[in-house]
Amino acid sequence: MKTYFRLLSFAKPIEKYAIPYILCTLITVVFGTLNLALLVPLLQVLFKGTGDVEIQAPKLIEKPGSWMEFGDWFTYYADRLYYDLGPYEALKYVCIVIITSVFISNLFRYLSQRIMENLRIHTLLNLRKAVFNNVMNLHTGYFSDQRKGDIISKIASDVQVVQFSVTGTLQVVFKEPLQLIAYIVVLFSLSAKLTLFSVLVIPISAFVISRIVKKLKSQAKEGQESYGKMISNLDEALSGIKIIKAFNASNFIKNRFNTESENYSKIMRRMVRRQQMGSPVSELLGVVMVAVILLYGGNLVLNGEGDLTASQFIGYIAIFSQVMRPAKALTDSFSNVHNGIAAGERVLELIDEQNKVEDTPNAEVILSFESNVVFDNVQFSYGEKDILKNINLEIKKGQTIALVGPSGGGKSTLVDLIPRFMDVTGGEILFDGKNIKTLNQDSLRALIGTVNQESILFNDTIFNNIAFANEGATQEEVEAAAKIANAHEFILQTPEGYQTNIGDRGAKLSGGQRQRICIARAVLKNPPIMLLDEATSALDTESERLVQDSLYKLMENRTTVVIAHRLSTIQNADKIVVLEAGRIVEVGSHTELVNHNGLYKRLIDMQQFAEA
Repeated sequence: MKTYFRLLSFAKPIEKYAIPYILCTLITVVFGTLNLALLVPLLQVLFKGTGDVEIQAPKLIEKPGSWMEFGDWFTYYADRLYYDLGPYEALKYVCIVIITSVFISNLFRYLSQRIMENLRIHTLLNLRKAVFNNVMNLHTGYFSDQRKGDIISKIASDVQVVQFSVTGTLQVVFKEPLQLIAYIVVLFSLSAKLTLFSVLVIPISAFVISRIVKKLKSQAKEGQESYGKMISNLDEALSGIKIIKAFNASNFIKNRFNTESENYSKIMRRMVRRQQMGSPVSELLGVVMVAVILLYGGNLVLNGEGDLTASQFIGYIAIFSQVMRPAKALTDSFSNVHNGIAAGERVLELIDEQNKVEDTPNAEVILSFESNVVFDNVQFSYGEKDILKNINLEIKKGQTIALVGPSGGGKSTLVDLIPRFMDVTGGEILFDGKNIKTLNQDSLRALIGTVNQESILFNDTIFNNIAFANEGATQEEVEAAAKIANAHEFILQTPEGYQTNIGDRGAKLSGGQRQRICIARAVLKNPPIMLLDEATSALDTESERLVQDSLYKLMENRTTVVIAHRLSTIQNADKIVVLEAGRIVEVGSHTELVNHNGLYKRLIDMQQFAEA
């Protein structure tokens, strides 16, 4: 129940919907019950109109002594109408009252459903917003350990399940017990003896249903986890379609996806089989009980031993037959809520996930970069695996620092620590003499531009990709940035120029064109610090020359940290830092390192040999 009420907290302000819903539901229940109770006077008038001497009362029925005697009041007024106006006029009045009651009942039922639907959508919006906002706030390291498809499944599918299961249950939990109570009150007013006998079916039905739905929650959680794996497989298949076809791996991928899909289907079949068993079982129990009451009560009426007339008994049976409808709705809801709570627990796990890179309460907002960035005995590790060890490095304002070394040496991790995508696990990074953990993250990142090895673009226009997160950018500013990145000419050759849509992840552009769009995006931001993670590695020779020229212009009067793939591009760097196995093994200019005849010299020789 704790999970249920926590999920319900996303419906706030719930009173905005709850109060009008309660009022509409009360009116619906009252008139809905009245619709059936009016069967008694209708039958009374019809039976009297047949001239049946056995049924027809010889005189006017006495006025009931208590307001609780609903059936007697209806019979009394029907009798008055019959004697005062005649059979046909009495029947006409009773029909008008029934039509009016049905109209009011259905009008307010429609209004209550609209209010509940608004509450459901409102809750879904708040829940999905909370989940997505928290995911966007999480540190980048979190996503290295998670399946993207599982996160997508939680945000899209699980939230939807919560919407229909949990908030739908709220509707049933209020309305159906109220309707059940109203029916039982009317039944007691007709015959207390018969009602006490008949209500025994409710606890029996509840016990049977609870045994049926006992395992639903665990099955629902298992199903949602399987669905998450299936979405992950789908995402990987769509993202890697070229590789799949290149390696003739279509059948392997199909089998992997279909196997998980079949597993998900099996779980769903087991769960639905158990879930849907509740409704027919409760309905069967209800019909059995109606039959028993019909035999028992009918015998009393036929023998003249009961406290009900024939018309009242028929009305009683009609009302009791409806008692199982709210009872069945409650049992169905009880089985559905297990599914919703299982999905809700997965969603709340994502909401509760803590961001390990958070601002301190009084984080300082910085507006400029003045002197240097210093790595003071910095260490970083993923769990027990050490990535960086005892890094001591100073990056002065205006310098170009190149990071080189074998793959897996920690170059990208070192660069990611500067904008605080992750926090160091040892030592500290000083930004103008201040520990970056004390600085406001947004203001820190506003001073840093990034171009990654992988071209990250969005399914949007070229203009919007260059002006990403810079809503005030003008056409002239975007074009100027594109010209610096040597992208302007090829952009003009696209079908709609800067308004051309580049497809999913920029699929309509070549690798070199995508990278130049990314560089133009960084140029437009115009930050004092630029981080280039092998920015030219995806380019052909001609594109590399064009982009490298623009990057040299971009790096003028700017602090730049470059991860170099081709060592020939960083020979003019102010400082070259060589990393191996997470440690700095050499630092110096190109000439100094070549003369040192160490790892850097070996890397140069290997690259020259490969190019030859």
